Amino acid sequence: AILSDGSVVTWGSPQNGGESSAVQNQLRSVQRVQATLSAFAAILSDGSVIAWGAPDFGGDSSAVQNQLRSVLQVQGTGGAFAAILSDGSVVTWGSPQNGGESSAVQNQLRSVQRVQATLSAFAAILSDGSVIAWGAPDFGGDSSAVQNQLRSVLQVQGTGGAFAAILSDGS
Repeated sequence: AILSDGSVVTWGSPQNGGESSAVQNQLRSVQRVQATLSAFAAILSDGSVIAWGAPDFGGDSSAVQNQLRSVLQVQGTGGAFAAILSDGSVVTWGSPQNGGESSAVQNQLRSVQRVQATLSAFAAILSDGSVIAWGAPDFGGDSSAVQNQLRSVLQVQGTGGAFAAILSDGS
């Protein structure tokens, strides 16, 4: 829960993020909190991100912490996070099998407007209306079969294991 003073209160399973004492002093001016199955990521008013919870589920952002500046949005799969930066690039961390590893598509993740997620994959809408997906192929991380149809995309929504896109022509 984000309190009116911008601090955060957590409860529940300690190994799933319910215990936040290790980062509590950093959880100030919190604007938004996102979650995976076992971790949280909070965007602070200065655009930085604080993560906690199970390390294998995105609770440890230390490998990318210096890149988490000017963050506009964070989205979570079951075990990884993706953060959109103000320059339109994306930083990922957490379980590689759940989208935390994005090196195969990193050079395509430019001018990202929005990121959506399934349990194990991410889909990013770019400013030109195209979509880039990564993560577990069986959970929507491989859009190659429909890539030529993913033009003029307005919105993407994910279930546990699939994505649907609304195109500008209403289809």
